Amino acid sequence: MSIKGIDIGGLHIDGKVFLGPMAGVSDLPFRILCKEQGAALVSMEMISAKAICFNNAKTWDLMKTVPEEAPVALQLFGHEEEAVAEACDRLKEKEIPFDVLDFNMGCPVPKIVKNGDGSALMQDPAKIESIVKAMVAHTDRPVTVKIRKGFTEDTINAVECALAAEAGGASAVAVHARTRPQMYSGKADWTIIRAVKEALHIPVIGNGDVTGGKSAERMLEETGCDAVMVARAAKGNPWVFKEIDTYLSEGGLPERPSNREVIRMLLRHAKMLVEEKGERIAMNEMRSHAAWYLAGFPGASKLRGRISQITTLEELQDLLQREFPYA
Repeated sequence: MSIKGIDIGGLHIDGKVFLGPMAGVSDLPFRILCKEQGAALVSMEMISAKAICFNNAKTWDLMKTVPEEAPVALQLFGHEEEAVAEACDRLKEKEIPFDVLDFNMGCPVPKIVKNGDGSALMQDPAKIESIVKAMVAHTDRPVTVKIRKGFTEDTINAVECALAAEAGGASAVAVHARTRPQMYSGKADWTIIRAVKEALHIPVIGNGDVTGGKSAERMLEETGCDAVMVARAAKGNPWVFKEIDTYLSEGGLPERPSNREVIRMLLRHAKMLVEEKGERIAMNEMRSHAAWYLAGFPGASKLRGRISQITTLEELQDLLQREFPYA
């Protein structure tokens, strides 16, 4: 299968496998690692439009990017056209270097939905169109939208919402093939991705249950989507992008990284986090990453408690050396 890239609003993306945005996960170090392994487009963690308007310092920190991760998508969330438009203007004023401006209309987390943000917007396709129009009018970047199958099991309206986004001027739509109540559980319904693809004239990115080369190929073939988005399958596994690219282009799977390679990547990730955020914050965040990297290692489940107590990079290095000296 060809892995020729796609064009999004005039921007050429050299590949078909994208890293999806994940709160608390897809920060700068993680994005760099995924980019190195072949992610064609990487996405920042979702960012509040209102927080940008309030000039929140921590919010600006989330938007730090480096040239080697380009192209990168910046994802906003919110529900007020005025705030979204102002946020777009602030991004231009600050000259934030990103390539695609995405908008989250799929997040199922209760505290987000309760405020009328994320997937709550799928209850009002007209509002989706107006928000996208406001974004397009206030940015010179391609605007994309991420939605779900539907807000409830009884309101499967991804096609209607995607058409609204296209009418507003969106350059692409990503579809997570689960409803909001499903959150991230149960089987993704890829037929909804095909339905959206058949209805739209702009690129469609499929998301949900892509865990490797074979599932990526199946999604592309069964839905006709233009690219696939990987999120949870990349946790502790940035190699998933190389696996998918290799499978799509060559028809075979590359050799899985050895335990030694996994440990090296884990420690490199930890060092990058320390440099970016300081040791205290980095080690707190690295506890989750370490558990993901070590999944499947002998005795890894017994290590979780000890990993959760790690406070320094040296402690992490010592623990890994004691438990996996062969690596």
